[in-house]
Amino acid sequence: MGKTRKIATSLLAASMVFSLAACSGGKNSESASPSPSDSAKPSESASAAASTAPSANADEPGWKSDTSPITFDWYLNFSWFPNKWGVDPTSQYVTKKTGVNINFIVPAGNENEKLNTMLASGKLPDFITLGWWEDAVKKMIEGKMVLPLNELAKEYDPYFFKVADTAKMGWYTQPDGNVYGYPNSSASAEDYKKYGENFTSNQTFEVRKDMWEAIGKPDMSTPEGFLNALKLAKEKFPTVDGQPLIPIGLHEFGETGNTSLEGYLQNFLAIPQEKDGKLYDRSTDPEYIKWLKVFRQANQDGLLAKDIFIDKRAQMEEKIAQGRYFAMLYQRTDFANQNISLYQKDPNKAYIAIDGPKNSNGDQPTLAGPSISGWTVTLISKDVKDKKRAIEFLSYLISEEGNKDLYLGEKGFSYDTIDGKDQFKPEALELLNKDRSAFDKQFGSSFTFWMMQDTNMILQWAPPSVEPSKQLEDWTKGKSVSMSQFDNIAPTGNSDEGVANSKMAQLWGKALPKLLMAKSDADFDKIWSKYQEDIKAAGKDKVDAYKQKAYEENVKKLGAGK
Repeated sequence: MGKTRKIATSLLAASMVFSLAACSGGKNSESASPSPSDSAKPSESASAAASTAPSANADEPGWKSDTSPITFDWYLNFSWFPNKWGVDPTSQYVTKKTGVNINFIVPAGNENEKLNTMLASGKLPDFITLGWWEDAVKKMIEGKMVLPLNELAKEYDPYFFKVADTAKMGWYTQPDGNVYGYPNSSASAEDYKKYGENFTSNQTFEVRKDMWEAIGKPDMSTPEGFLNALKLAKEKFPTVDGQPLIPIGLHEFGETGNTSLEGYLQNFLAIPQEKDGKLYDRSTDPEYIKWLKVFRQANQDGLLAKDIFIDKRAQMEEKIAQGRYFAMLYQRTDFANQNISLYQKDPNKAYIAIDGPKNSNGDQPTLAGPSISGWTVTLISKDVKDKKRAIEFLSYLISEEGNKDLYLGEKGFSYDTIDGKDQFKPEALELLNKDRSAFDKQFGSSFTFWMMQDTNMILQWAPPSVEPSKQLEDWTKGKSVSMSQFDNIAPTGNSDEGVANSKMAQLWGKALPKLLMAKSDADFDKIWSKYQEDIKAAGKDKVDAYKQKAYEENVKKLGAGK
């Protein structure tokens, strides 16, 4: 139950990088990009035929040796991704520079269905980008459907080893000694030493500023204060522009639970993930169970709107943009664009971060900061149309040059050297701070295309944060910690442990709504006991043993990388 940490990695100076997700959430984008034009195909064939000899110089970017036109199909496992390559000036600039065009393939609906269909077909697009925690990563590697990046680099582009981070390569090295995926938004122990004071978390508890102030700025960190504030808000603001107020918003409910009410809430309660070197099952902690019962009580009191059980991200963003939530336990970057719109209309109606649920001691939360696992990993298919051009392009994207191109764009257009520093031109920065969607189309920089973004590297070019994002980011400073040692410890795939873990997640997904809708705490306890029996029968003990071993290996791996 720690899905939140997997996606909750962000930096103070890179918050706008992720706001693209907020501005595009739920807008399904089908892979309607045209196929490579007929006129391009002869050049692409020639390019493929030429891709045989490795780069002669490991210090020189391999991509510079061949910039003839080629189009790669790139699968992004995020249905909300709205952008197409080649529409904006930045991607056009990269294509003109490298010769590489991208045809994005994005699921129109359920990501897992699309991904599973592709895996079952046995044929994958050239590049695949998905969350590092996805079961499909292991399936692709075990099924030999993707190529080792290190082997591709040795054969075709040794420059890759110059630009790849050794700690991240070490982290993603598989038992066979190969590396198949490279992360974005990743932070190593060395990064924490170098940039740690700027690291923030996505995890925030927010309230609509005007409403919170109108009911007296109540403390919502205790069960009593939390419930009372929701009640006061509903009484004072029963409707918002004729629509019912939603007292508390959460991430969407899915087959395996709700991010907000799992690791996210446990982090706010500062519940440890290990004790004396042994993993601790945070879901059994009395503080956590107490707060789940607080949400149960909220439902009994009519403070959990039906919307939160059925709305997906698109509906939630629409309602956030209308200011219909009083409070939210919701990742700040996932609604950044909506909050900017609210702030532009009236700063008092925007959402701000305040202290959310706390444990009985009132301890500060321990929020998920950037981790070495990052956010997504990108892999290269065994069916890739041109191995040499593919690894060369990946090397370019993870290099400082590639990061600068995709973050700042083309010099003289979206950025320039101003006061001795390479930075966004005023007109680009103004639009970036006002309307991310429009910025993506007009400029296409600031990681509109975030697949290989290095959120540490871009600190040298990043502008200072502005409101309303700044307040939310600043609130997380000093509360964000690295949780890398707990990444990627859950069993996946078709092993006994993987199947058991999947079954347990499904059981939790069914139990959680029942717990919240329980008529009393006594009924909650019965449902909880039944859930504990069910996961025990599903194989919890062997899953726990697997996780413990994986955790110990992670600790060793991180220690070796220091």
